[in-house]
Amino acid sequence: MHSRLSAFNITALVTGFAFLYLPIVILVIFSFNASRLVTVWGGFSTQWYGALLENEGIRSAAAVTLKVALISSTFATVLGTLAGLILARFGSFRGRTLFSGMIYAPMVMPEVITGLSLLLAFVALAIDRGMMTITLAHITFSLCYVAVVVQSRLVTFDNALEEAAMDLGATPARTFFQVTLPVIMPAVVSGWLLSFTLSLDDLVIASFTSGPGATTLPMKIYSQVRLGVTPEINAVSTIIVGLVAGGVIIASLIAKQARRDSDANHP
Repeated sequence: MHSRLSAFNITALVTGFAFLYLPIVILVIFSFNASRLVTVWGGFSTQWYGALLENEGIRSAAAVTLKVALISSTFATVLGTLAGLILARFGSFRGRTLFSGMIYAPMVMPEVITGLSLLLAFVALAIDRGMMTITLAHITFSLCYVAVVVQSRLVTFDNALEEAAMDLGATPARTFFQVTLPVIMPAVVSGWLLSFTLSLDDLVIASFTSGPGATTLPMKIYSQVRLGVTPEINAVSTIIVGLVAGGVIIASLIAKQARRDSDANHP
């Protein structure tokens, strides 16, 4: 049976999408506003994007954010892939429940609690807060997302491919790198993109684990918004929205292509 959209369903759908995305659309539009007043349209202009290049504070914060996101997403992908492999392949082992709980905990833990616990850990270990502590914190909470994505892909993996490779004399390590990893690579890339976007827009955890000289872009934006929204804030927020949206689209395309390849290999 095919359900037909009623007027109520269409209205609810349009209202929901408008509530979610209309503020973002308005932000993007006003980032091209020629007027300094963010609530008054003064014509189309890209001057505020040029002004970002002259803003040393925003450029420095953007550099820190990109470095942290690249490093943390790479390490989180490696560790998350190993964790997903353990959860999918090692079956029941002593400590599995604890291991699984530690992997999934950051996904359901409030960010304030995660940030505070990491701050206390760094203080107890006498680690100076800075870019390194922010990176460690982002690895901690983002590797679990990679683990879930990779584990989901390994659950549907055809083990006969690995068995055939080992029957032909391949070692377990060579089987993983030449057979398993290429097949699950779309999931690994999707996990990297997901962890990159999570690191890119994190504010709460970075606020707890940052130190002098290690201000991320979301922290910089938040500190300036408290003094009033400026067109430069709209411009840099639009860039962040574009980066996150691009990452999500690329991850979706990779996942879609992986499903097509899987369907082609298993008609």
